[in-house]
Amino acid sequence: MKYPNLPLEGGCRCGKVRFRVTAPPIITMLCHCKGCQRMSSSAFSTSAAFPADAFEVIQGETVPPQLDFMVNIRATLFDDTDWYAPFAETFASTKLAWVDTSTPHSFPEFPGVDDMGPLIEAYGAALGRQV
Repeated sequence: MKYPNLPLEGGCRCGKVRFRVTAPPIITMLCHCKGCQRMSSSAFSTSAAFPADAFEVIQGETVPPQLDFMVNIRATLFDDTDWYAPFAETFASTKLAWVDTSTPHSFPEFPGVDDMGPLIEAYGAALGRQV
């Protein structure tokens, strides 16, 4: 895993919304569910979860509400994506037959509550930090 150069900035496709994150991600994932396939018009969607207090909208306004503790951002929205690699894949049970992501962790559906703590700790260790 590559540690991102912080802060990271990005924006939406139309350019009306810009954002910045000032802390490394909690975890990076990709999702193979049918909803993400349709939303992205691709085989899967990519995302990175960040602490909510490290996220700032610097231009425009976002549409979806934020969680109090975490913000999930589609990785392709960042200006620099060289740091991004998915650490886990979800809904592998519905991935397209030709897809091979080589992620370190794979779940047939979404990881359970008992899986998330150790998964986040493992991601932090892979980045070279303690969570």
